[in-house]
Amino acid sequence: MRPGPAAASVVGCTVRPIATAATDVWREPAFACITKELRPRAHPWHHGHHSRWTIPTALIFGISGQDGSLLAQQLLSEGWAVHGTSRNAALHDFRNLARLGIRDRVTLHSSDPAEFRSVMGVVARTEPTEIYNLSGQTSVGLSFDQPVETNDSIMAATLNILEVIRYQDKRIRFYSAASSECFGNTPPDGADETTPFRPRSPYAVAKAAAYWTVANYREGHGLFAVSGILFNHESPLRPEQFVTQKIIRGAGRIERGEARGPLRLGRLDVRRDWGWADEYVGAMRMMLRQEAPEDFVIATGESRTLGEFAAEAFAAFGLDWKEHVVSDPELARPTDILVSVGRPERARERLKWAATMRMSEVAKRLAADEGTRNQPPTPSMR
Repeated sequence: MRPGPAAASVVGCTVRPIATAATDVWREPAFACITKELRPRAHPWHHGHHSRWTIPTALIFGISGQDGSLLAQQLLSEGWAVHGTSRNAALHDFRNLARLGIRDRVTLHSSDPAEFRSVMGVVARTEPTEIYNLSGQTSVGLSFDQPVETNDSIMAATLNILEVIRYQDKRIRFYSAASSECFGNTPPDGADETTPFRPRSPYAVAKAAAYWTVANYREGHGLFAVSGILFNHESPLRPEQFVTQKIIRGAGRIERGEARGPLRLGRLDVRRDWGWADEYVGAMRMMLRQEAPEDFVIATGESRTLGEFAAEAFAAFGLDWKEHVVSDPELARPTDILVSVGRPERARERLKWAATMRMSEVAKRLAADEGTRNQPPTPSMR
C-alpha cells in the first residue's frame, strides 16, 4: 500500500506502491526506477483536467534543512502529500523533521540531485505537483574551500531537475532557492528583482548561475519555474555553522557557565536583512500558486549590523555583549559583503506578503528557544 500523508517510509528503487489507504486512491503500478512517465494527473491549477489522482503532492529536495522542514510542515497542514530527499535517507536522522513532530508524516527517498538519473527516478516515483529545490552546500565561507562541490550541488542539481521536468511532465511547478548573496553589496535602499547580480563568493556564483538557468527554462521551454531571492532568515532549526546560531548558542553557554568566552566573530560592522524563516517559507508556497511564474525578492527591507544582533542576543540572556565578544580578522571571509538589504515591494504588491518580524524579535525568539532547549527536565512526582 502506498503511504499517505500520515504514514512514513524510506523509499529506494523498488516497485512503486499502488494505492493510498487513507484516501482509497488507486493507480497502476510502475516497476522501473528510471523511466519517463507522462501519466496524466490532476494539478490544482489545471481545472479542466480530470483524474483519479486528487491529492496534491510536493517533492522537496533538501527536506532535512531549516527551510525544507518548515516547508514540509506547512504543506502537511494544507493536506498535501509530502516527499523529501536526502543523499542517504536510510542513514539520515532528519532531526529537524523530528523536532517539528512530522518525521512520520513524510515519505523520504534517497536521491542525489547532482545525478541526473537519480533525479529522474525520484520524480517518476513520486509524480509531484510541485518541486522545491532547497538542496545544496549552504555555507558561504566553506564555498571558498570547496568551489567545485558547491557548484555541483547548486547549479548541476538545478539543471538536472529542470531537465527532468521538461522531459517527464511540463505541468510540474518548480521553485528554486536563489539567494541574496547573488547581489553582493546592495544599494543603501535595498536590492529588488531588477538589481544586477555581483556575486562575491563561489556560493553566490553558483546561485546566480542557477537563477539564470531557471529563467532560461521558464522563457525557453514554457515551464512554471521561479526563483525566490531570499535574504537572511533564521529559526532554531539552523545549525551552529550559521553565525546567528553561533552567537545565540555561545551566549547561552556563557550564561549557563558552560563556557568562559570570548566568543570570536568576524567583522561586526557588516549589515544584514534578518527575518523569520517560517514567514519566508510561506512566501515560497505563494510563488507557486500564482497565475504566471515570476521571481520574487523576500526580505524585511531593514538592515542591522552583526554587532547589533549580538547585542540583542546577549541582552536576552542578561549579558553585555561587549564583555564577551571579540572581532577576529582571521574569521572574515576573503571577499565579504558589507551591506545586504532587500526591497520586497513586488512581493507586497503581488503576493500580498510582508515580513512581520524584524531582527530584534528574531534574536529574542532564538534566545528564548535556546533557554528552553537547555532547561533541565522537571523531576517526576512519585
